[in-house]
Amino acid sequence: MAALSIESRREAAPIPGQFPKLKTLHQWWARRPIVASAATVLAGVLPAWSDELAERHPTIGALQTERAYRDWFNRLIGIWGDPVLAKRTSEAAKAAGVKLKDNPYTYRPAFKNSVGEQEIRELHEVLVDTWGRIPAVADVTAGGGSIPWAALRLGLPTYANDLNSVAVSILNASLTIPVKRGTALTPLLREWGQRIVDDATTTLLEYFPKADRETVTNYLYAHAVTCPRTGRIVPLMPDWWLRKGVKPAAVRIRTQLDGVELQTPRFEVVHGADIDFDADRGLLAGGRAISPYDDLVVDGDYIKAEAKAGRMTQVLYAVVVKTSTGRTFRSPTEADLEALDRAERLVNENLGTWEATGIVPSTPIPDVSNYDRGHRMYGINKWADFFSPRQLLTHAAFVQAFRQVADKMQMELDENLASDILTELALMQGKALNYNARQTSWNVNRQSTRAVFEKHNFAFKWTFVEFPGPGELLPWCLRQLVDAYDEIARLLEETGSSAPGVRLERNVQVTAGTAADVPSISDGSIQHICMDPPYYANVMYSELSNFFYAWQRETLGVVTPELFEEENTDLENEAVTNHARFAALGSRKKEIAGLDYEAKMAAIFTECCRILSDDGVLTVMFTNKNARAWDALGSALIAAGFTVETSWPVATEPESSSHQANKNAAESTIMLVCRKRDRSGDGGKRYFEDVAPEVRAAARGASVRFAEDGIEGVDLMLATYGPALSVISRNWPVYSSVPDASGADRLLRPEEALDTAREEVVELRRRRLVGESVQIDSLTDFVLMAWDIFKAREADFDAARLLALAVGGLDIDYLTRAKVLKKKAGTVELLAPEERLRRGNEGDVPGVRLKAARFEHLIDAVDTMLYIAKVDGMQAAKRFVDQHGYIDDGAFIATIQGLINTIPRKKSKGVWVYPEAGLLDTLCTLYFGSVDLSVGDIPVMPIDEPAALFEME
Repeated sequence: MAALSIESRREAAPIPGQFPKLKTLHQWWARRPIVASAATVLAGVLPAWSDELAERHPTIGALQTERAYRDWFNRLIGIWGDPVLAKRTSEAAKAAGVKLKDNPYTYRPAFKNSVGEQEIRELHEVLVDTWGRIPAVADVTAGGGSIPWAALRLGLPTYANDLNSVAVSILNASLTIPVKRGTALTPLLREWGQRIVDDATTTLLEYFPKADRETVTNYLYAHAVTCPRTGRIVPLMPDWWLRKGVKPAAVRIRTQLDGVELQTPRFEVVHGADIDFDADRGLLAGGRAISPYDDLVVDGDYIKAEAKAGRMTQVLYAVVVKTSTGRTFRSPTEADLEALDRAERLVNENLGTWEATGIVPSTPIPDVSNYDRGHRMYGINKWADFFSPRQLLTHAAFVQAFRQVADKMQMELDENLASDILTELALMQGKALNYNARQTSWNVNRQSTRAVFEKHNFAFKWTFVEFPGPGELLPWCLRQLVDAYDEIARLLEETGSSAPGVRLERNVQVTAGTAADVPSISDGSIQHICMDPPYYANVMYSELSNFFYAWQRETLGVVTPELFEEENTDLENEAVTNHARFAALGSRKKEIAGLDYEAKMAAIFTECCRILSDDGVLTVMFTNKNARAWDALGSALIAAGFTVETSWPVATEPESSSHQANKNAAESTIMLVCRKRDRSGDGGKRYFEDVAPEVRAAARGASVRFAEDGIEGVDLMLATYGPALSVISRNWPVYSSVPDASGADRLLRPEEALDTAREEVVELRRRRLVGESVQIDSLTDFVLMAWDIFKAREADFDAARLLALAVGGLDIDYLTRAKVLKKKAGTVELLAPEERLRRGNEGDVPGVRLKAARFEHLIDAVDTMLYIAKVDGMQAAKRFVDQHGYIDDGAFIATIQGLINTIPRKKSKGVWVYPEAGLLDTLCTLYFGSVDLSVGDIPVMPIDEPAALFEME
């Protein structure tokens, strides 16, 4: 599991050339790492090692010892080295400040390694011996396709299903077509794709002028409104930076030209020492703007009203160009501005016709939406509104060119071959839409474009990027598509191959529809259902994918019209906790949305129970720190007739991910291994009191075991949920200790067992941090546990609420009044000492109190010491400690030791990420010699740099 976690993170690190092309084929919002998918698929069908297994296969050397068997397993999934040793080597070098001469990872990332014919033949021999056939693998919520692709690569009969038409199209492009056509299709994709690019370029070229020997890579824009007082254009720019660092560049706004006031401002690009103004201070902050003409405020409500009325415009403020010496910037020219005007006039003249003929989608964004803040607030009501006029022209040119080439292709090629080529080439459009919209943005630090779906929402961007269609965007999309397809097909061909051109026979079936009813799969025909189901309320797949669906109806819909009959994707049958669907129910919408999710997941698992063989395995991959999500998942599994046999945490998220850094996000995927429950039972009626000791023991054992394997924080808490669910599902039905409102027995909710698991983890972690003999008050206990579990200042609201209950029956409102936490939208934040300061004489209330004679809570005393150290210096802090007699106080010192152990000891660019860690470090060095600063310490390194240990040649 340690090796698999390292390889999963290595695969997920965003390093050019190392990222799997399966994940770059088309945007999808939740794809598990390929190596983790392969391991999970294979572990679900391989038998446990035994002497009998070795005796039955004497000619297979890999089966003769358990160690050889495990090494063989790793080799089959592509781990051809020792990632644990490599990681230790890398971390030791970093801790010592040594730069390694050679990369400790001496082998390629796992997904790139393909085993040959003999190993696949031996694998199939073992599988046939175990199952009587080569076992079939199904993923009924296949999404982006990592799981079925991994199964297919190993030569297992594979079934993939999804409700979403965009996902089904991705599955066809990454599974069905590569199996059928292989790499022989690659040159045809390149040839016909180039025809699309050429035809679109012919339409677009005159609207994208450029100077001689100049390559324009991007145009940078700001949204703008008219000043309510002067009527002149106000660009809504948060700052003026184009590039920071050693070669800085910025833009200067010009409101006059040769002494004449400009209706629309012009912009001048300046470099280096010529940046003689504060580039951090733009014209927009907090949703309000400052007019550059009278320096007065332009109110945020006015900006929104202008946007909703369709009067928000865009201004071009810089052009990114590529030269022989690298990337640089120039100011917009008259030719640039004139071309924009011509493009806008063309769009306005033709938009009605384009919408009528499907060249541009006219479909409105559905009323049911969880992402209104990102678009409707600023006048984006139709899918086409996500694009500026010239961006719209580029995408319309692609649709026109695609249709023209499709007509030619169907006349020149076999119908089925043409259909396969068009299915692949249509995915170019998804890449173009994702990188050329008003929701893109310029990454000043990386000098690149952030995609629309860099995050899983439609967040409005005040400034955005245009990717020029001819010469840049469309050729790039074609290269991306061809490269992705070629790697997907090549890796399938290479695995199990005995010679070039000789391919392992593979069988795959892709279906579209709800996972609660998959009629194409017969009863008991699947040996392993391996699935990565929707994660409660994490991602609204239908809403997000409609961004692509609206356009793909007129491209992919030409090829597979049955997938694109409806105006939007299927929102009603999607198994997610969609609060917006139940908005009319007011305060009950979350409750009803949760019940709807649970009912749909129960129906899906019931269908899984039908198609799974009696001796089969169901593996559910789940990543969610929300206890309600786990409760719903557990209830659905149990109701469908499954027991949770065991669970395993695998770290699947990159440590450098922007979604993970300095947040308490779950980094692990929990693999729940389930089987059909024996429904015979013993006839006895069990209450939670009967199984609670077993739940505690299971949670305790998992906590200890996984902590020893390096699992910590939120992930350690999550790792105990599987064992807790295992106990209650194995003993089902289990009744709650608390009857229902009428006094009758009621079935246990899984969350009651999860509460017990959390309490056990908290107790174990408390003992580790402060010892059994030290008495710590509940408020201090919560702070220690929060840092230990969340490893960050910010935490999910529900996770913090449950932790507070587990610690000592506390609640969030009390912790807020005690100035321990600050509530935010969906999260809470641990307050720093200076934020806990109490003014005046407030008695014994919790907080930092400089004149307090005594402290009821140890965390208040420690935070007061830290505040004094920060404001008045270390000697003043020492006087405070001496005055209160804390220098030899065991509980006080234990609290300090606990904070040293739990607050992440990280620096970014030489500055402590959490100042408390730095203050404690200094105080302990000077005055508290008994505190061990090495416990919980990690190498201090810039957390915002890519993880160099994942780099490969």
